Amino acid sequence: MNKKTIKKDPRASSTRISQERPRQWAPPSPLDAPPAPSGYVHRWLRTSVLGWEDTTNMSARLREGYELVRVDEYKNDPVWSGLPAVTGGKYSGVVGHGGLVLARIPEEIAKQRQAYYQSLADDNDQAIKNDLMREQHPSMPINQDRQSRVSFGGGRNKTE
Repeated sequence: MNKKTIKKDPRASSTRISQERPRQWAPPSPLDAPPAPSGYVHRWLRTSVLGWEDTTNMSARLREGYELVRVDEYKNDPVWSGLPAVTGGKYSGVVGHGGLVLARIPEEIAKQRQAYYQSLADDNDQAIKNDLMREQHPSMPINQDRQSRVSFGGGRNKTE
């Protein structure tokens, strides 16, 4: 028996043209932000509500460790050179849009902040469960099956 050796090339090396989907147009979001530098996280902060300055919010965020992102930091970047900037007031030159300014915070502080607020939420949830357990009567138990679901479309009865 004579065995023929068949040389097979992997599919990736074939000359077949890769079929990529054409890029779909989408309207730009006014809250698009450039990627944060390594070790930082970007977040939009509220400076005003309905035309009223929110100095309490901004001073709290700055004390937490946020620093404002200036437009001139991205002037040499061709993708992000057209960022919207605050043109007047105390936030002049900062990346901003409609009462919001862009700020950054170190990742480690952001994670600690998230853990702190998650702990508060867990404590509040536990307090609610304890209050319900204390108030329930053996003859009428309280069902604590709390869930949340997100669904899109469907769910409505359509009559034709």
